[in-house]
Amino acid sequence: MSRGAEVGIELVTMAIDDVRELIGELDQVLAAEYLPEQRHGLALEALFQPHIRFFVARLNGAAIGCGGVALFDDFAEVKRMYVRERVRGCGAAQALLTRIETEARVAGLVVLRLETGERQAAALRFYARAGFRPCVAFGDYTPMRPEAIATSIFMEKRLSPPVPRDASVMRCSSVRA
Repeated sequence: MSRGAEVGIELVTMAIDDVRELIGELDQVLAAEYLPEQRHGLALEALFQPHIRFFVARLNGAAIGCGGVALFDDFAEVKRMYVRERVRGCGAAQALLTRIETEARVAGLVVLRLETGERQAAALRFYARAGFRPCVAFGDYTPMRPEAIATSIFMEKRLSPPVPRDASVMRCSSVRA
């Protein structure tokens, strides 16, 4: 990876090949660590519902990561966030999370939650650095059997107040040299 390369974030509205590959890789990683009943990631086709925004991170045109946000009435939830191991540290995870947080704010939500696994050490460190704190099970996880969520870590972050839709784009013309 060259220094100065910029990570771009692309909204995707269907299961393109890049998304299939990234979700396949994520599923393999999780299958190696957790029992089937302890894996709660949405199925590929479920990621493209009206209340979910899903993104691909690209570096020099190549898909290097993905992640989405499900928008509910009183909170948003990070879904299927993953960055390929060989490019971790290039800013893709932060770029994805920034876009996810922006989508939640634009939707008028101020709480962003997630579920991850206790063996996802890099993810846990990343989310803690990003301001997430442990919380209780929420949403669809609440009625699950205890053994199904025994390896789950639930986290949440308070977001700043919602931003107007056009304020999510920084205008370079307003920056002075």
